[in-house]
Amino acid sequence: MFAMSVFQSVLERLKTEEEETVVTDVATTLHVPSFASPFIAPANERASAARSTVERAYFDASFIEPPPVEPMPAFLNRISLEEVAEELDLDERETLATLAAKRRSFAATNHPDRLPQDYRANATVRMKLANMLIDEASRIVQAA
Repeated sequence: MFAMSVFQSVLERLKTEEEETVVTDVATTLHVPSFASPFIAPANERASAARSTVERAYFDASFIEPPPVEPMPAFLNRISLEEVAEELDLDERETLATLAAKRRSFAATNHPDRLPQDYRANATVRMKLANMLIDEASRIVQAA
């Protein structure tokens, strides 16, 4: 076992344990009458049943329930053009630098990639509206 990997040594140990189980099962079935009985399962079936029981217990124990989904924050329900424009608070004194800062600030709280899957549709609408408003304001600033 010293020249084997951990995985190989575990496989060897399981194989040895399975062989010992079969030998033990055969020894206990020696006292059974010579006729076949439907109430006594062969050793390999019992080993298989035990293995499936262990697998079931493992999967039952390893299941972790996902945390409950929190209700959507109120600001994500504000998806009209007027509501997003009100949040951005754009005015005629904006510069390209202030517009870029507003875009980053808005994206920090509203970008779909930063929010749970359930909220991404509203966040996408909000980001599209904000980007549209900021792009239009940028064109006006550049034209002036």
